[in-house]
Amino acid sequence: MGLRAMKWNEWIELDNQFLKFHADKIRRIEERGPKCSKTTPEAYDGACELLEEFCDYLPQRYPSLYRKTAVGMENLVTRESFNIVERPLAEDPMQMAAKMVQDDLAIMFEKSDGQYYLLAGSILLPGFWRLEDKFGMPLSEIHSSGDVPGFKTKLEKGMTSFFRRVQPNAPVLRSNYFMQVDDGLAWSHSIGSEDSDGIGWYSAVKNKAIEHHWFRSERQSLRRLPRSGGVVFTIRTYFHRVTEIAEEPGVPGRLASAVRSWGDDVAKYKGRERYQDVLLAYLDMKHQEQVENGTVVEGEEREGMYPF
Repeated sequence: MGLRAMKWNEWIELDNQFLKFHADKIRRIEERGPKCSKTTPEAYDGACELLEEFCDYLPQRYPSLYRKTAVGMENLVTRESFNIVERPLAEDPMQMAAKMVQDDLAIMFEKSDGQYYLLAGSILLPGFWRLEDKFGMPLSEIHSSGDVPGFKTKLEKGMTSFFRRVQPNAPVLRSNYFMQVDDGLAWSHSIGSEDSDGIGWYSAVKNKAIEHHWFRSERQSLRRLPRSGGVVFTIRTYFHRVTEIAEEPGVPGRLASAVRSWGDDVAKYKGRERYQDVLLAYLDMKHQEQVENGTVVEGEEREGMYPF
């Protein structure tokens, strides 16, 4: 699963794109509402616990952006005030939590059968999947229904075991990445309408110009909530034009090598056949430019922070 330990001050990452992400989330809430944010009655306490955690964490981690109040928290930039103690809450607790951060959010809860189920979430900027398709499913079905490569053969047993072991004081991080051939942060319209039954890479226009290629990376944290026992996912998306990241030293060569290394199942899952010709030709060209100008040495591994 590619897990690594997370330092506590790394739980929530904010950057200079916060207002753009926030505006996109507010628009999505107005347009799609409960299609993107849901909490079952049995998960309500856990979702409220996440609100409590955010109202404690964010003012300490980002004191210039958030201020703790008697009833919750205020965002000093957007001027939003969050009352997390009134009942009923003014809105779905996961939707309220999603307004506080740039991340999408999901909470899995264990049921009597020993499986973890997606019972609370606010998935506003997913790119390729819909909360309403996965809501209420056990972890195993979420991944198998999405045709995640190697899940049944390599990941299922380890993932289930990990969920039972994860602790509040030992959060972890994992990262993944995708290519996208449109600029939709919230939804990749190249794979079809968000409201259509059949979505998939098969509908994407093949080998669009490189200006339409985007690199989408997700930084996911997993942590058990101490009171409710739910396992909360934060899903922080980083979204950049390929032409932008290809200016970073060593990136074109590493990214081209990574895309070429995908097995057939991963390549199908990530839609490589729809963009590989244009993407790899461009990355190879940029890599050669960096070799020729001395930015990188041919065949030399360069270390860098994920995803660059």
